[in-house]
Amino acid sequence: MADDKFELITRRLQEVLGGDIIKAILAEGRTPKCYWGTAPTGRPHIGYFVPLTKIADFLRADVEVTVLLADVHAFLDNLKAPLELVAHRTQYYKKLLLAVFTSLGIPTSKLRFVEGSSYQLSREYSLDNYKLCTLVTEHDAKKAGAEVVKQVESPLLSGLLYPGMQALDEQYLGCDFQFGGVDQRKIFTFAELYLPRLGYAKRAHLMNPMVPGLGGGKMSSSDPNSKIDFLDPPEVVRRKIKNAFCEEGNTAENGVLAFVKAVLIPVSELRIERQQGKTGADAEEGASAIGDQTPFALEGAPDGTVFSVFRKEEYGGSLHYKSFDELEADFAAKKLHPKDLKTAVADGIIRLLDPIRAAFEQDEEWKKTEKLAYPDPNAKPEKKKKVKVYHPPPPGKGKNAKLADGAAGPAASEGQAASSAHAPDATSTTGAPEESSPAAS
Repeated sequence: MADDKFELITRRLQEVLGGDIIKAILAEGRTPKCYWGTAPTGRPHIGYFVPLTKIADFLRADVEVTVLLADVHAFLDNLKAPLELVAHRTQYYKKLLLAVFTSLGIPTSKLRFVEGSSYQLSREYSLDNYKLCTLVTEHDAKKAGAEVVKQVESPLLSGLLYPGMQALDEQYLGCDFQFGGVDQRKIFTFAELYLPRLGYAKRAHLMNPMVPGLGGGKMSSSDPNSKIDFLDPPEVVRRKIKNAFCEEGNTAENGVLAFVKAVLIPVSELRIERQQGKTGADAEEGASAIGDQTPFALEGAPDGTVFSVFRKEEYGGSLHYKSFDELEADFAAKKLHPKDLKTAVADGIIRLLDPIRAAFEQDEEWKKTEKLAYPDPNAKPEKKKKVKVYHPPPPGKGKNAKLADGAAGPAASEGQAASSAHAPDATSTTGAPEESSPAAS
């Protein structure tokens, strides 16, 4: 039983550090606790499907999962956004993550969401951070954040604090292991070295592979051409996949192939296992799922197919694969053409994104949050209309001035009244009461 849970926890990962820590917890019959964190900076892209899908395995293995919305980290990372903007992005990320988890059939009731600022500003945490600063060299701090913190010519001190805080999060969130991308490896080894020096336990670290960008290299939130956003409409998805690097027979640095391996096939396998009732300790998995929950296999595909590629009969008919290795071998041998692969991948991504985009369109609060979190940089500020303010005329001026002259006697008033019947109205040059602009006032 413990071995089965460990297999679930560690499958499809690129690297595991401290696996014995998890094995010992499982052997004692205890429930492992983990945390996965994300800093709410740029718009999340579909590369997030990799860790979010993996969280389904953790819940199946009865792991308690905490999702950290690292708002303070987002602010510290080279000041990518001011605190006010980070606050809106934190809420946007939470809305999006909840929608993605639900679309994958992962019960959100089993997840604990925590904002970093809820404890990272406390006296105890701050004191531990200062203690850590007395132990860590500038070299170690810079080296730990090299793959995660934005590198600039003149780095800010805030970026050096980033790795230490991520290490302290393991203690303050009460986890047994931290989960993240392999790009976090240097921060993970940093935590393993320094937490024990503060008197805290050493944690295990699990790392998922990174999905290459559409043009090769890392998929990045700051490069719109390398990624597909969760809210991209179908036509944008197809255009981006069409333009993606996918050279015939080339399986290296191929973002299209990599996405099949890291996301589409694992999601297919999760759905097939769910259909077979293989959800382990997570009996609620799939109960509240939204969107199409069938595997990425065409109708009539052989049993066990995890990914299908449609082709017309004149070109040999559709292809069906039971593993990524089979698909990769066909692509390397040029039996699978890039155009056919791209079409199948675009169809799969659109199916994944449809329920998330639908949830966004139905949530007015989320729409407002999205505009506040990512304001249009090209939007022109609304012109404010000048408000006219009425100022009463000074004494002796204006159309009512003659009423004040009534004290001269009835005769004078009558004379004026008689002459006004034939002469132009003395007040006609003044017209309506005078008004002035706000500047004049």
